[in-house]
Amino acid sequence: MTISWKRTLRTTSSERFLAQRNGEDVAAIDLHYLANASVAGTVILLKSSGLREQDLQKLLSDFDDEFLPDVDLEHGNLTYTVVIGECLGNWEASTKFG
Repeated sequence: MTISWKRTLRTTSSERFLAQRNGEDVAAIDLHYLANASVAGTVILLKSSGLREQDLQKLLSDFDDEFLPDVDLEHGNLTYTVVIGECLGNWEASTKFG
């Protein structure tokens, strides 16, 4: 499974990454950097990705190794909530009303 990661959003306390395989989005991870030096993440596996539950450990481990050198699951300072879903689209604020 060859996954590439693309950072799509970064703030002082959070980041969003898209996982892509063969140019297609397969997952997203939102990270929140907490005041106690831990990280809480939400992982969204896209239904259409073909990723299975057994692929999750490697996906998260590879992501952790590449982007989160100071925290990890084994030390208890990194947690993930994992959901499976589908992208319905993007809604953005508009300056026009009515």
